[in-house]
Amino acid sequence: MIDKMINQMHLYEKKVLKAMGEAGGEALPEDVAEREDLNIKQVMSAAGALESKGIIEVEKDVDEFLSLGPSGADYAQEGLPERKILEALNTEQTIHMKDLSSKSGIQSSEVKIAIGWLLKKGWAALDKGQVTITPQGEKALEKPGIDEILLKTILDSGKMLTIDGLSSSLKEGFQLLKKRKGLINLNKSSSYTLKVTPKGQEILDHGFEIKEEATQLTHEHLKTGAWKNLHYRGYDINAEHPIVFPGKMHPLQRTIEEIRRIFLNLGFTESRGTILESAFWNFDCLFQPQDHAAREMQDTFYVKSPESTQLPSDNLVEKVSEAHEDGGQTGSEGWGYEWDKDVARQSVLRTHTTCVSARFLAENKPPLKMFSVGRVFRRETITYKHLPEFHQVEGIVAAEDINFKNLLGILKEFYHQLGFEVRFRPAYFPYTYLSTECEIYLPEKQSWIELGGSGMFRPEVLEPLGVETPVAAFGLGIERLAMIQLGIKDIRMLYQSDLGWLRNLPVTQLYSEK
Repeated sequence: MIDKMINQMHLYEKKVLKAMGEAGGEALPEDVAEREDLNIKQVMSAAGALESKGIIEVEKDVDEFLSLGPSGADYAQEGLPERKILEALNTEQTIHMKDLSSKSGIQSSEVKIAIGWLLKKGWAALDKGQVTITPQGEKALEKPGIDEILLKTILDSGKMLTIDGLSSSLKEGFQLLKKRKGLINLNKSSSYTLKVTPKGQEILDHGFEIKEEATQLTHEHLKTGAWKNLHYRGYDINAEHPIVFPGKMHPLQRTIEEIRRIFLNLGFTESRGTILESAFWNFDCLFQPQDHAAREMQDTFYVKSPESTQLPSDNLVEKVSEAHEDGGQTGSEGWGYEWDKDVARQSVLRTHTTCVSARFLAENKPPLKMFSVGRVFRRETITYKHLPEFHQVEGIVAAEDINFKNLLGILKEFYHQLGFEVRFRPAYFPYTYLSTECEIYLPEKQSWIELGGSGMFRPEVLEPLGVETPVAAFGLGIERLAMIQLGIKDIRMLYQSDLGWLRNLPVTQLYSEK
């Protein structure tokens, strides 16, 4: 065991340990450096390595020294500004503040500070701009204050004084002076003592040879055969090493990328939309009435600039208007109110990504499969489970033979690939019928959690867009899914810069393990 430790020691470590053994088991780094012809950095580096192996101990002793600051030297010779004012008051008893500078000989910039210390020390009183000496001030004229004595002591010593070497009264002076800028400096000086441990002594008793070591092979070594006679230092594969934090994708982005991968593998086309949207595409085209609660200010962010947006073609606008007012050509009775173009022109931050689906249907003909991932915005109070900004994945499937059962099968396959058991329960949405909400099962909690809604687009949505085939649609939350995958209970963790949490997350996330 000892031979193995010696073999793993660096040349400098052996030299430092040897010098300490020759010094009786204890030495100063400076003495070791001189004895072994090393510089102090090499000695301290080797000492740190030896200490980490338990071969020596490194004792650190820190001394604190006092020295005069830029203004401290002047005050030590000429006196503190409050002392000069006190001496002027001794002659006149009372001086107005505006005359203090001229009568005491101090700078005008020092007057306020000096008055503050006069009052703090009780040497003077201030009343209506008049500064008057106090009995305590008259007494202070007889001898210098403890802070003044300390300034003089530092000046006369000609060198830095240690705090530990001060008397108890001078330490009180230090407490006063350190509250004032530029008077004194507090310097620290560290000294080290190296001591051999029992393990180190055991190595010394065993003995070792100091000779040059090869840390790498060169072309010349191999060419000449010199490598055969080189001494190679052993390496401890269990030695401490620096922790490396590799760059990696944010966990929320990983979840988003996994969702994208699944839908792309299922044959879906990805589409993107704008964050700033018109109320027409966000609400009206999806058969949400203009007096619907979701449009109120407490649910939707309305934008002031631009305050209004451009509507699409007159034909589409007219058909959407008819669907709202009396059902148009859909066979529905509509909502039975007068539809307003100005309301439809309002600019909003999209409240869902379903507006992307509506635009895609208006621009593409079935059969089609489309999904979109993006941020949405709602006026939510920030809590551990709600944010005003979050992500949704939206999708539609349109074809002649698409039905509600196909929709459930697609969602079931999606959650299955994420490793979850899913169930569905009836729900209501203004723009789908039949409608359902998706819930996944959490075995550790033995409970179900809702993650999104889905359904078949209503005729009032499809007919104005000119779509004659059934369309299955879904919109699913992503943050809550990421929380489950990552095992966190506070949604805000996904957006906080908690480096400790982010660094400890695995580089890759395998959903198939769940």
